[in-house]
Amino acid sequence: MKVYNLGIIGFGSMAGHHFKQIGEIEQVCVRGVYDINPERVKAAEEKGVIGYRSKEEMFQDPEIDIVLVATTNEAHKDLCIEALAAGKHVICEKPVTMNSAELLEVIDAAKKYQRVFTIDQNRRVNKDFVLMKRSVEAGLLGDVYVIESRVEGSRGMPSGWRTIKSLGGGMMLDWGVHLIDQIMYMVPEKVTNVFCKMFSIEYPEVDDNFHLTMTFESGLVVHIEVSTNNYITHPRWYVLGKKGTLVIDDWNCDGKIVRCIDKENKWEEEIVYTKAGPTKTMAPRNPNSTETIVLSEPEDVVDNLNPVYWQFIDAIEGKAELTIKPEEALRVMKVMEGAFHSSQTNQAIETNI
Repeated sequence: MKVYNLGIIGFGSMAGHHFKQIGEIEQVCVRGVYDINPERVKAAEEKGVIGYRSKEEMFQDPEIDIVLVATTNEAHKDLCIEALAAGKHVICEKPVTMNSAELLEVIDAAKKYQRVFTIDQNRRVNKDFVLMKRSVEAGLLGDVYVIESRVEGSRGMPSGWRTIKSLGGGMMLDWGVHLIDQIMYMVPEKVTNVFCKMFSIEYPEVDDNFHLTMTFESGLVVHIEVSTNNYITHPRWYVLGKKGTLVIDDWNCDGKIVRCIDKENKWEEEIVYTKAGPTKTMAPRNPNSTETIVLSEPEDVVDNLNPVYWQFIDAIEGKAELTIKPEEALRVMKVMEGAFHSSQTNQAIETNI
């Protein structure tokens, strides 16, 4: 079994998470770190790895097989291309680049230098997402026509570089990229329409809240929302199908499916009086007309960075194709570009993504 030496560029919080996780992966070993901040390099050396004094020193190290790019977003493109040109395989943190044109340059470089290039879209193995995806694909809801995905908090957006536009800040590039990638990974259709409203509640340069609606060619509508000042949160997932409704409340996968077993299409002649007033549409159902399936966390899912590295090593060794392909990230990037355009123009954007 070959062990691949990895070099990390940018030793911030996300790189620290990779550093810890890699300790569980037999085929990858962190050899060294480079960061523009000497204090971060010193911190890496204290963990027992090499502290490089420049990116060039790392790229020139013949013992480095893989480079992890974990810097601020605006530097991703150039660093990925330089690492590929130096003969290294590359994993890049999300968002992979600032726009689709930059990503195309990186994809071309990976082909030119015949190196493997992937992106840390690790949210594809989040247990709440896998639970929702499996429930839909098993047909438990019938034909699904609306999916709502939300990540919400009340403490505002983290300060620092995420509040600066030129560094790739904002919630669309921070969380939106993950939530869009989950849906694009799940739904094998083209996106035909994008509408987005972005808000800058605390930071004028970037979006710290957004509401995005995507329409797919089948008519499926997906609503994605990221908010940083919600003091009462929505469910993590809310899905409407023709035969049932799914709700997953949180990351713990607490949720249920309520399925219709009797349409109750026969209307009583008498008007039903409810808190909403006299109504038939809002009248309560007969409890025997539905069934409830209690959902629980899938136990067979590895929900961490390991699958990102496993598929990467398999691709390097020619055992399998990448499961996190740069071309998939390109589609996500184009949806985000459509979202920014929509928010700027306050119009829905017709797409063919």
